[in-house]
Amino acid sequence: MKKSDFHYPLPPELIAQEPLAQRSASRLLLVPPAGAGAFEDRHVNGLPDLLQPGDLLVFNDTRVIPARLFGHKESGGRVEILIERVLSESQARAQLRASKPPRPGSLIDLDAGGRAEVLERDGGFYLLRFELPEALEPWLLHAGRMPLPPYIQRAPGQDDAERYQTVFARQAGAVAAPTAGLHFDEPLLEALRARGVEFGHVTLHVGAGTFLPMRVDDVHAHRMHSEWLNVGAELVARIRRTREAGGRVIAVGTTVVRALESAMRTDAAGEAELHPFSGETRIFIFPGYRIRSVDALLTNFHLPESTLLMLVSAFAGKERVLEAYAHAVAQRYRFFSYGDAMLLFPAVRR
Repeated sequence: MKKSDFHYPLPPELIAQEPLAQRSASRLLLVPPAGAGAFEDRHVNGLPDLLQPGDLLVFNDTRVIPARLFGHKESGGRVEILIERVLSESQARAQLRASKPPRPGSLIDLDAGGRAEVLERDGGFYLLRFELPEALEPWLLHAGRMPLPPYIQRAPGQDDAERYQTVFARQAGAVAAPTAGLHFDEPLLEALRARGVEFGHVTLHVGAGTFLPMRVDDVHAHRMHSEWLNVGAELVARIRRTREAGGRVIAVGTTVVRALESAMRTDAAGEAELHPFSGETRIFIFPGYRIRSVDALLTNFHLPESTLLMLVSAFAGKERVLEAYAHAVAQRYRFFSYGDAMLLFPAVRR
């Protein structure tokens, strides 16, 4: 299996550069299993009509921190810093963009004040130590800039501080938004409650590694970056009650799938069951992997040859997913973080 198996043509003008005025006004492509019906062009605000009382929507409640910084090296060369993870009050793992990669021991004077020392390099990331008037994380809240994805070709504006954040974001630590959740606003949540749909939350702090391209062509040779997650006991109990009552568990975003699958445990009889789990995950889901934790997936459209597109293909079938993407391109859907969404059902009943 090669990453090129997951390529699709995408006109650049379909990459959404701005959010819509209303979150839930985004389009929604309904993708039934192959042979179970045709694609349907809908809107996210019509989601209550597609769900049933007793269904459970699971959201990622991570909150994006302003993780992008700018500065210059002692030589004067400009440096862009994207914090991948805050490690302590003074250290962070980060991606750096500069004309020449800085060496360990190099100092970066920050535009917002203070400076950072490069301690070491680890693949595509750097370990930095910051000299600041306060701890790094609270300092970022007023000194950092919102880390919009690299395919958004503009500087972040004031609106992005709100719109690149879900309305239920609570746990600070992500440097990229769980974008499927961006479509939900209070009127839609209220309509879903009135329909009898229940809500649950996981936390998975999306790292900057989500934007790194796969550097090997052999899918099996790829190694995922590590991300921190928490699947709590309350959610595990709610999912069990939902399933026992005949309801469906619907993941809002690929990060929810990755969190729940990381919390699955197989017993001696070979039966998989969800358990509370808090810690790191490097789980890589691609076709051949059986996703057992969810019954439907609401997600945005993902980059060609990306690990997220591979996860969606594992859930709904690669051919079916690529057919859906071709339909979305033909119908001029908006792609990626500020784009439209799709609701998929599995190729095989869980």
